Amino acid sequence: MNTSLWHDRFMDLLQKKIPKKSQLVDELCVLLNIERPAVYRRMRFEVPFTANEVALMAATWNISLDDMIGIYSGKIAFQMMPVNYLQPTSQDLENLNDRVKALENLKISPNSEYMVVCNNLSRSLASGFDSLYKFNIFKWNYEFSNDTNKVPFAKMVIPKEVHTIIKQFYSNMKEAATTNMVFDAMLFENFVREVLFFHSIMMLSDEDKAMIKNDLLNLMNYLQEVANNGCFPETNKKVYLYISTLNVNTNYSYVITDEYKICRIHAFDKFDIVSHNAEMVDTFKTWMLMKKRTSILISEVDEKNRVAFFVKLRQLIDSL
Repeated sequence: MNTSLWHDRFMDLLQKKIPKKSQLVDELCVLLNIERPAVYRRMRFEVPFTANEVALMAATWNISLDDMIGIYSGKIAFQMMPVNYLQPTSQDLENLNDRVKALENLKISPNSEYMVVCNNLSRSLASGFDSLYKFNIFKWNYEFSNDTNKVPFAKMVIPKEVHTIIKQFYSNMKEAATTNMVFDAMLFENFVREVLFFHSIMMLSDEDKAMIKNDLLNLMNYLQEVANNGCFPETNKKVYLYISTLNVNTNYSYVITDEYKICRIHAFDKFDIVSHNAEMVDTFKTWMLMKKRTSILISEVDEKNRVAFFVKLRQLIDSL
């Protein structure tokens, strides 16, 4: 492949990620640890980027080899993104911050979309309620850490840096122009069953259980307001809530903005398997929208099913 064509294509991809040239130059200076004149020489192709520099930029801005060279290999790569939420490394925090920063595009993209299909509380919901998000991390830690790291709910501490990122994530997710959420019919039953299990083995105290119950009630009231009005109360952005009539096997989601596309499969409770491949994201979107055909819309239009859902949910939460 002609080298100059490869360079031009790569520069086009970088500028789509960061359209403002001065900002792109600043970020390249920091990322590559070189001075501005050296960055400009590379951008003008007077000096070629090194292989290490290309690899670093591709990893930082999620640019695939297929995209770089303009050849579709027929293979779509997914990347596993494990994060330790209790003892995060600097790389963990950087990855979380990058994700939150990318979601800022939701607000400025008039056609931005977010959709999640879930069989447990998605981050976009749980992250707004401290004890619910803490419980998800607690459950992850109990199931997937070694025995010495298994601590009771009350003694588990989420680092302040992670807590701050979680709150910003919750705020940013409300900015999509359109949000679709499809819940497994047993989502809340499963959550309550898990709470009762950990309470039965004394990893949750009575006080912990009461706190989680209170947040569940707050979440229920919030979802009912969203369902009644068809939008997030904080941003007035459109929301469609569905209840799936078929089982949902795991959580999966996509985010699309003018500058950013990603799809996620949520594995092992807190880890993500992700792809930025545009074709894969579009395919994911098609699959996920089809899920609505076997789901009941409860926001705005179907008052009977909406009322029945929240009556049942309140009874379930009261059982705690």
